[in-house]
Amino acid sequence: MNPFWASIIIRKLERESGKGSKQKVPVNISNYRIAKAYREFKIMLRRNFKDFLLISIGIFSAAFGFKGFLLTNNFIDGGATGISLLISAISGYPLWFFVVLVNLPFIILGYKIMGKRFAVKTVLAISGLALVLALVEFPNVTNDNLLVAVFGGFFLGAGIGFSVRGGAVIDGTEVLAIFLSRKFGITIGDVIIIINVMIFLAAAYFLGVDIALYSMITYLAASRTLDFIIEGIDEYIGVTIIANHSEDIRKMIIGKMGRGVTIYKGKRGMVYEGDDEDVDIVYTVITRLEINKLNTEIEKIEPKAFIIMHSIKDTKGGMIKKRALSA
Repeated sequence: MNPFWASIIIRKLERESGKGSKQKVPVNISNYRIAKAYREFKIMLRRNFKDFLLISIGIFSAAFGFKGFLLTNNFIDGGATGISLLISAISGYPLWFFVVLVNLPFIILGYKIMGKRFAVKTVLAISGLALVLALVEFPNVTNDNLLVAVFGGFFLGAGIGFSVRGGAVIDGTEVLAIFLSRKFGITIGDVIIIINVMIFLAAAYFLGVDIALYSMITYLAASRTLDFIIEGIDEYIGVTIIANHSEDIRKMIIGKMGRGVTIYKGKRGMVYEGDDEDVDIVYTVITRLEINKLNTEIEKIEPKAFIIMHSIKDTKGGMIKKRALSA
């Protein structure tokens, strides 16, 4: 291990061990704890770099969709980006300002229901998008309405999708949909549809029926691209985890993720020498915005854990509708 990183990790462990103590007491830190902390540090460093790269790609893709296609033709999208485009088209003020202003309430809401890490990433992602829109010039690719609608939606959807894979959002409507679904028990899909119907009706009134209809094509192209980028993941994801440290993973999901879990008793099909034939299988349900965090936390505990994810249309009851308090 590099001596520089080793010293940082040792100081971190000493601070954690001395929490709640008024006196500074020398702490004996085992090589195991240092190695474990170093491995977690590397995982987080690698994960943060990957998230930064994905969010950066998302920002430039969305900005290209905006300035290369949609803005010059007054086309809009659904969600918070659609509201920003609509207000910008009506008022004549720059889009970057409304991207920040419209998403601000969703960032606050995201902090309350998704946590500090998600909120910080989202602030950086939306601020980055606003800066690129304000400072970077993109060519106007085409004025053909159909091409603008399809490819503008494609690049915008790709941008949102890459940002979601990086653990952030540049369109806060989904955060609002999750909040309302938990509060009133309706599906996330229903909330998004209602919001978008209102946006396109407003577009038809202020910008004209033709632009509203083309904008609906933009929204469809963006939503299909978004689903493709994040591998077809729907609003809720069922996760099955088979691992040696299943008890630690169970505690992590309940304590850090605030989600309920179910434990299945199973038997291994392939048993190697020294392995226990019986195994506890962990099952939980999360939202797609939490996949990034779950993968990171599982990797800290057991990098080779076998994880299966599948789409779920909706859920009822349990801890998925209302986030539990962290332990």
